Parts: sequence; structure tokens; C-alpha cells
Amino acid sequence: MKTIDPELLHESVNEVIERTLEEKRIVGTVVQIALDGNLVYSRSAGWTDREQKRPMQENALFRYASVTKPVVSTAALVLVSQGRLQLDDLVEKWLPTFRPKLPNGQYVPMTVRHLMTHTAGLTYRFFQEEKGTYELAGVSDGMDSVGITLEENLQRLASVPLLYEPGKMWRYSIATDVLGAVIEKVTGMLLSEAVQVLVTHPLSMMDTDFKAVDADRLTTAYADSTGEPRRLHDFDTIPFIEGTAGFLLSPNRFMDKTAYPSGGAGMIGSAGDFLKLLEALRQGGHPILPKALVTEMTTNQIGKLEMPYWPGRGFGLGFTLLKDSEEANTPESPGTWRMGGTYGHSWFVDPSKELSVVAFTNTALEGMSGRFTTELCESVYKCVFKKGSFQYREDGMKVEME
Repeated sequence: MKTIDPELLHESVNEVIERTLEEKRIVGTVVQIALDGNLVYSRSAGWTDREQKRPMQENALFRYASVTKPVVSTAALVLVSQGRLQLDDLVEKWLPTFRPKLPNGQYVPMTVRHLMTHTAGLTYRFFQEEKGTYELAGVSDGMDSVGITLEENLQRLASVPLLYEPGKMWRYSIATDVLGAVIEKVTGMLLSEAVQVLVTHPLSMMDTDFKAVDADRLTTAYADSTGEPRRLHDFDTIPFIEGTAGFLLSPNRFMDKTAYPSGGAGMIGSAGDFLKLLEALRQGGHPILPKALVTEMTTNQIGKLEMPYWPGRGFGLGFTLLKDSEEANTPESPGTWRMGGTYGHSWFVDPSKELSVVAFTNTALEGMSGRFTTELCESVYKCVFKKGSFQYREDGMKVEME
């Protein structure tokens, strides 16, 4: 029996959404909240296309960006559950030509677990300075449109020295794209087909694919800008961390038939679809994963390795895990899973509270890492599990807490 004040929850979350829209920090959003397996909040607000005056709809489709990673990571774990893949398999077992080396030319083994925990020695182009090694090698981060195959991108990636010996550091990276190539080899399918068979179709995630299943529902992409968000165009750039090259984005990449399926950033889907995945995992993995593998997925795999930009958190097999609420400066409970997506998304699951929250926007980067994400989180915890709220008994009666 979970505590909740539904009226206060709606009022509080609505206030955050309305304020963020009024301050023109985002253009549109869909927010869904599940508690104890029940959808307790669902709202669309703002514009899916501001210039065309098209209101946001709850079934809107979003470019997932890194929201893709948990989907593809889950697909890999389904293969593990079937005995077709092992977490400690060497990557070269499946990708014999993918053998990146250390700067001194030494080859060191890389495993599937390294890929899934982002300890593989890789990085992202957007984390490097301009004219960095990835840019010079023409490595794609999976969000631009460069017309190369996954195999070609991996060849380029393998030509660049590793940043560190796998397992020795944690760095958020393009590793999930490499994982996607492993999945293709294990299944003998295109990644898009494999993910459908292993994850999305068994969970009835029919809105989620490496293409837009309904282009009319796809949101227009925007980016932070002075005054109000600006419309993103193909081959666009968004600044990220000072001194880095920033994000290279092509919102219409999904229409480019030559663009490879990026396991780390290439899917499109709805907020409701992604909530289905989170809730399936939170409730133990049925019907796609055994509970033991979900437990491993949601257990810190990287020990005390430092995670830049995410203080107080560790990493499981596909997303961050909260270790210290105070260090992370968040009301979330220890053990909470959280990630986001460049195009403007955030999500978190607090298993101890049986709480799942999905907040997708069409505005980068505010919807991923701006005030909207922290204010929304705080508004939820202000209303849920607090003294003075209500609980529902099994007979449906609402009882005020002391």
C-alpha cells in the first residue's frame, strides 16, 4: 500500500510544467508517472510543432537519443537469458575485426560487460575537443547523418586508441553502438529486427523502432536558445561542455536509409512505450527477463570508479544507479535508476517506492539536464510518500496518513 496525494501530485507537477513552458525553456512535453503499477499521472503540454501550432499529444513520438540505451541493453540481456551471449564474452568473439588498442599499441581484451557498463575504454565524439581523435577518424556518435554503415563506423572507432584499459575507468561512451553490432552477430538479424523480437514486441511497445512508426506523430526538435528554444535543423550543433566539440544532430536521420541503426541513440518512440519497459523491469522482467538478470542489471557494476557529471551514482548494465542521495543532491532513494536523452528527455525509477517517472520533451538540452528535470523530480517527491498524504487500502478506501 503506497502513499500518495493524487490532487497535490497533479497540482505540483502541473505547476512545474506550466512554469517551464511560460519561461520558454521547453516547447512541449509528455510526462507519465506510475506508482505501484498504476498510472497516476499522464499529461501532454505545449507544442509538438510550435511554428505549425500543433499541440503536443500523449502518444507523440520522440527521438529517443540515449533513451535507446536501456532498450538495447535489455535486448542483450535477453540473449544472455537465452544462453546465446555471456556478459564476459570477449567482444572480438563476435566482432573479430574490432580490436582497438591502447595508445602504446598494446591490445587489451574488451568484454560485453565492459560495453554495457561503459568501462570499455571508449568515449563519445561530443566529449572530445574539436579536432579530437574521433572527429579526425570520422567516428559518428549515432545522432548525425553521415551515410556510413555500422561496420564502417566500428572500423573507424577501432582505428582510434582507447582512452584507458577496459575496466579501469568509467566514461560514458559509444559502447552501446558496439553492443548493437554484437547483438546483430549473435542473432543474425539487423539490430532493428532483433530489438523487435527480443524486447519491443513482447512488451507491446509498438510505437518504438529505429524509424518513426507514424511520421505525423513525430515531434519537432528544438534546442536551447536565448529568448526561446530554436528549431533544430539537420547537421546542427549544440554546445555541451566548454572545451568540447558538442553534439552533432540531424533530426531527420531516421529518414536516411543509409544511416546505421545506433544502439546508443537511434530509436524513436513514445513516453508510454518507454514506461512499459521501465515497469516491466521494475516488476521483475516478465515476460522477457528473469528476475535474477534484472537484479544484476540494476546493481552497481563499477565499484567505486568515479563517474564524471554524475556524483553519488554508480552504473549497472545500461543506466546509472543512485548510491548517495546527499552527494547527488536529489530526493530519490538510493538504488534509483536514472538516465536521459540528448533531444530532451529524462526518466527515473525508484524501486523502493515502486515509482517510475518518464518526462520526454522536444527541447535539447533543457529536457535532459536543465532545471525542468530537477524541479519535476522534486515536485513528485513532495507529493508522494510524504507525511500528511493519503494511502489506499485494498478495499479502495482512502485513508489520511498521520
